[in-house]
Amino acid sequence: MTTPESQPVYLGGPRFQSDPAELYREMRRDHGAVAPVVLDGDVPAWLVLGYRELHQVTSDPQLFSRDSDLWNQWDRIPADWPLLPMIGRKQPSILYTTGERHRERAAVISEALESVDPFELKGHAERFADELIDGLCGKGACDIVGEYAMLLPLRVLARIYGFSDEQGPGLVTAMNDMINGREGALAGQRHLGESMYALLAAKAESPGHDVASRMLANTAGFTLDEVAQDLMVMMAAGHQPTADWIGNSLRLMLTDDRFAASLAGGRHSVGEAMNEVLWEDTPTQNVAGRWTTRDTKLGGRTIARGDLVLLGLAAANGDPHVRTDAGALTGGNNAFFSFGHGEHRCPFPAQEVAEVIARTGIEVLLDRLPDVDLDGPAAELTRRPSPWLRGLTALPVTYTPTPALGATR
Repeated sequence: MTTPESQPVYLGGPRFQSDPAELYREMRRDHGAVAPVVLDGDVPAWLVLGYRELHQVTSDPQLFSRDSDLWNQWDRIPADWPLLPMIGRKQPSILYTTGERHRERAAVISEALESVDPFELKGHAERFADELIDGLCGKGACDIVGEYAMLLPLRVLARIYGFSDEQGPGLVTAMNDMINGREGALAGQRHLGESMYALLAAKAESPGHDVASRMLANTAGFTLDEVAQDLMVMMAAGHQPTADWIGNSLRLMLTDDRFAASLAGGRHSVGEAMNEVLWEDTPTQNVAGRWTTRDTKLGGRTIARGDLVLLGLAAANGDPHVRTDAGALTGGNNAFFSFGHGEHRCPFPAQEVAEVIARTGIEVLLDRLPDVDLDGPAAELTRRPSPWLRGLTALPVTYTPTPALGATR
């Protein structure tokens, strides 16, 4: 006989689409701060639900390592396992690098991103946002997610990394194909890789004022493969979560009366909505992973050496032990785990870049389409069923058709 306390939870399925917050509450009730879960193929893992426990895991890279070679389940993982892109063998990227080498690589990325001029970044975001809205503003209706949010972040990232504006749309298509994981995924991955190596070859010949050139110029001694892998990781990590941040924030503003002032041009509420989304509806729900270097205890559980530990960022944000008042930690409080924590957290400059892109994208849309309104009942909005990233499948809206900017000049 099995009980809720002993039965692992399948990390997938429709509940991650409908109401993951309620699912996390049930898991915390039945299992405590650390829950046993199973992945596709009945592969076991642990999901950290507790805020304090997540802080413990991410603060101790010696015990909870990013070295996936430690995993004690590799002998039962088939070559076509669908989660290999998410939980794969160690790759030559910063994701799986540990120790001093990781700190050096993180410093190279941070220094390259810190050199991005914030005014130029905002200018690029405004320009691409206007370009996308020019293609939508005369229609009177559109899908904000598919026709705007999923197209904007990578256009901006490609520009500051050093790609030409002409290459941007193709990179966006390739990235979205890869993220969707369907028939175009492998072709999209190849296009991104080939484009990145071609970019680095061009920048080695003729450096510019861009992120790729600055990473190549760094004297820390990283190989071309390492630089290319890190740039591709940065693009992927910066694109989809930022697109979902835009979509989830606009959903909140269009469905919650508290943010109605933003639709008339109030800027303070835009920032509040974005911050609330990071607490309550964070794009990055769960992150893989950490692997234990020895037997240990965590949240009252015995974790064996080599076990996979998944970071439940969304669950930790809602931990009632730190959220005794469900609304008390929103507003200006930034103690959420939405960008991770510890030495493998999203670099602060990357977080700032994402925030500029997301906020600019929302503000430009509200400026250009001031009477934008949800097209249909909010209850009919659906989410992708992924347990990893949380975003809308679509956000249909209506608005008064207006001419493109070029037509008014």
